Amino acid sequence: MIDTHSHMFDGAFDADRDEALGHAREAGVERILCPAIDSESHDAMLAMCRANPGYCVPMMGMHPTSVNDNLDWERELAIVESHLASPPPGGFCAIGEVGLDLHWSRDFLAEQTAAFERQIELAISYDLPLAIHTREAWAEMFTTLEKYTGRGMRGVMHAFSGTLNDYRRVRAVGDFVLGVGGSVTYKKSRWRELLPAIDPAHIVLETDAPWLTPEPFRGRRNESSYLTHILTAAAAILDTSPADLDRITTGNVRRVFGL
Repeated sequence: MIDTHSHMFDGAFDADRDEALGHAREAGVERILCPAIDSESHDAMLAMCRANPGYCVPMMGMHPTSVNDNLDWERELAIVESHLASPPPGGFCAIGEVGLDLHWSRDFLAEQTAAFERQIELAISYDLPLAIHTREAWAEMFTTLEKYTGRGMRGVMHAFSGTLNDYRRVRAVGDFVLGVGGSVTYKKSRWRELLPAIDPAHIVLETDAPWLTPEPFRGRRNESSYLTHILTAAAAILDTSPADLDRITTGNVRRVFGL
């Protein structure tokens, strides 16, 4: 299993990060991909990846909500660019976590869009996949993404919350896969209807630790070791074995991320 989206560098793990990473290894998680948020957490993310080379793999990018109420968002974007120009040993596996998030406010759509488009250009320039966050912004997301159709984009639609039509539109703009996370374990999850209609070659697994905790741990801190519960739930919906789905999704990660 590969956890394609985990923030285990977050302060929620400061007291027991090594133990939590050990749990992930014991659970069979062979690699953890770590999306950036902004410069407040870059040092913590890079330190965790340095301490676990080859196991924790960093991304670089600016989260859309880090644009909101931030007069220095362009400086933040310049920091992203400087990291990409001078990557750590092993490099970055993706540009992320980037995208659009209008849940908290629509007042910063123009700024979020400008930051997102610049980071799409960086992904194309560096030939890196994108880890894309979309929250209450699907129409705006497609207005942006469809400008780049045919430009070789690839990546993950993190915590996919769209419709079957959104899935089809995403596939039309590039080699994008859908991130299946903790919500697949919920009783009222939309994945129960959506997942059987999606080509298994177009999904990957993720935790989004410490958030989006799966059952039976919902209400507690999420961690990468819980990826086993996500895999089991998704396999049950698809009426396949966890081992077969693990093989497929791991192959998808290696294709999209070039690992």
